[in-house]
Amino acid sequence: MAVFLLVYVVLELAAIAAVSWAIGFWWMLLALIVGALLGSWLARREGRRAFAALGAATRSGGTGHEELTDGVLIAIGGVAIMLPGFLSDLLGFAFLLPPTRKLLRGYWLRRLERRSPGLRTARMRGTGTVVDGEVVDMPADTPGERKDRPADKHTVIELPPS
Repeated sequence: MAVFLLVYVVLELAAIAAVSWAIGFWWMLLALIVGALLGSWLARREGRRAFAALGAATRSGGTGHEELTDGVLIAIGGVAIMLPGFLSDLLGFAFLLPPTRKLLRGYWLRRLERRSPGLRTARMRGTGTVVDGEVVDMPADTPGERKDRPADKHTVIELPPS
């Protein structure tokens, strides 16, 4: 991990030096600031969209796994954007832009499916089993009645409409 961090820092510094040499120090600094501002705006916008899509998917009875992985990828992209440097900005934008995020999500899910065989069947299955039920009043003298709850209080389990 330490070697990876050292290589990353060296590559970032080399990229900053190359861009600074090509366009000048002040333009390079402006490019870094604009990249951070644009990236944070994009991360906020895409994060809101992913959160709204996750809410809509769960309300409709779906699993929301794509929306949830989008949210994780957007969070990773937002962190990468906030790191100073051009390489981290490029990586962050790859995680934030919807077309590249879709490719990354597909790669990530395929990799997870190879590691965990049960994940694939859960994804293919979709929403799961819904059991219809009803509330039945129990008489007060029933031997199985709970003593910590008054007889007129019932547990209600609400299921989303199917």
